[in-house]
Amino acid sequence: MQEFQNVAIFAKIHDPRCLGVARELITWLEERGCTPLLAEEELTRQLGYPNVLTDEEIRDQAELVVVLGGDGTLISVARLFSGKDVPIIGVNLGSLGFLTEITVEELYTRLEKCLEGNPRVSERMMLEVTLHREGLAIERHHVLNDIVINKGALARIVDLRTKVNRHFLTTYKADGLIVSTPTGSTGYSLSAGGPIIHPLMSCIVITPICPHTLTNRPIVVTDESIISITVTSSFDEKVYLTLDGQVGFELHEGDSVEVRKALKTTSLVMSRSRDYFEILRTKLKWGER
Repeated sequence: MQEFQNVAIFAKIHDPRCLGVARELITWLEERGCTPLLAEEELTRQLGYPNVLTDEEIRDQAELVVVLGGDGTLISVARLFSGKDVPIIGVNLGSLGFLTEITVEELYTRLEKCLEGNPRVSERMMLEVTLHREGLAIERHHVLNDIVINKGALARIVDLRTKVNRHFLTTYKADGLIVSTPTGSTGYSLSAGGPIIHPLMSCIVITPICPHTLTNRPIVVTDESIISITVTSSFDEKVYLTLDGQVGFELHEGDSVEVRKALKTTSLVMSRSRDYFEILRTKLKWGER
């Protein structure tokens, strides 16, 4: 008996390679008695597939998820399925990704293992982010990679009063601040000088962006930490909170952003042909001259 019946498919809509693989995948799944689920109206239109589901419907029905595209597509899908114990297969159709580590050639072998109930998964920590304004929680979201607070293009340095477990850490005077998971440590945080953290570790990285005080360095705190960041400076230009580089909110002076480890994780199906260090070497071109 198959372990998974309903398989959701997400694809990078504007990439012809993704559409071609999606067509093959739908046929492959139907031949094995599985039900493909699609939630993107444009994708279903281009594929000529009759049924399109809402995000809520596909979130409730999917037992397994296949993402065709890059890391950005997978990150958005991970947020959609946050809180659901659903394995995600990230398939790269171009350059190898940190998250989309399975090639097209490996896809059907990994799918066979999943349908047999033997997925090899990597449990990735997520963050729960709450935006407080005037004492009220007005937004609450989960992220797989990071949250970023940064100023608009013309804004001056932002003052960000930061506490860890109610203990005052510092007021960062900087272009912004990144709080990332170990998975997100190879994203924006790395570009801003943050450390590379193995994705199976459980900790939180705080990385300032272009700090005015050069001794302000990235810091790694335990996964039990509750990080509170308050915008304390007055400014004319806008300051934003961005989640996983994809969802954004404008911040007001006095707003507070609280970040903590989420109760749920994201389950990524792993490749059997390569490990994390090979991905690091490939993506970061280590050893090349």
